[in-house]
Amino acid sequence: MGLIVASLVLLSISFSEAQSGPLHSIQRGVSAVLSPIEEGASRALKPARDLVNWFDETFEARGENDDLRAELEELRARVSQTEQAVGENQELHKLLDFDRSSDTLASYELVTGRVIGRSPTVWYSTVTIDVGSSEGAHLNDAVVTGDGLVGRITDTTGGSSQVTLITDHTSAVSASILPDGPDGILEPEVGDPDDLLLDFVDNDEEIEEGQRLITAGWSNLRISSAFPRGIPLGRVTEAAVGEQGSFQQVHVRPYADLRDLDIVQVLTGGPERPGVRG
Repeated sequence: MGLIVASLVLLSISFSEAQSGPLHSIQRGVSAVLSPIEEGASRALKPARDLVNWFDETFEARGENDDLRAELEELRARVSQTEQAVGENQELHKLLDFDRSSDTLASYELVTGRVIGRSPTVWYSTVTIDVGSSEGAHLNDAVVTGDGLVGRITDTTGGSSQVTLITDHTSAVSASILPDGPDGILEPEVGDPDDLLLDFVDNDEEIEEGQRLITAGWSNLRISSAFPRGIPLGRVTEAAVGEQGSFQQVHVRPYADLRDLDIVQVLTGGPERPGVRG
């Protein structure tokens, strides 16, 4: 209580006396003595204050960096999902266009499926799809994408099927060069899914780069080709006349991207093809 009263008395005297009074003189003297000490202490403590501020700013920046990194990962995931959806949408549009554009295949029912497995070797080119006998798939049914022929079903279960691609070494597709032939047998160039060879084309046939190929779909009422007529196959990239007595070397690039298959369609039903086991 005494300290409070003394403090009030000193404050009253300080406010009431002149600047040259004894109390103000004492105050200035004390300030002159303590000022260098205060300045020195401030300078001495500055590195500590700076260090504390650096830690605060560093932790705050790290927190912001973690937040930004999480946002970036989320954005990347969204972009990937969007790109996947766009790709699938494009494939489905191609399949719809393929379904509507071919009068020859109008009698077939197209069942859409997805690739769920791939062969691990180049020599055996097969994929597994999630369409099986329960969806109406049978042996030797043709499998296509919106671009063209992929292959045919060579094994099937209730919920899945194995598809042998046209790049498999066992594959042979009877093909016609548009607009009016000739016909030949399209076989794989093993190890290169972007290059097929059309065999048995005579040297005197004029073949031009860019000509399109479709499945020939021939039948003599006893046996038939493995695929119905009219499925797009690819286009000619090169044609070279062979030696005398041999055939031309006609190189064909398939329309379907056989290395990156995802959504496919199986041609089920359709007219009976003599000699083709279903």
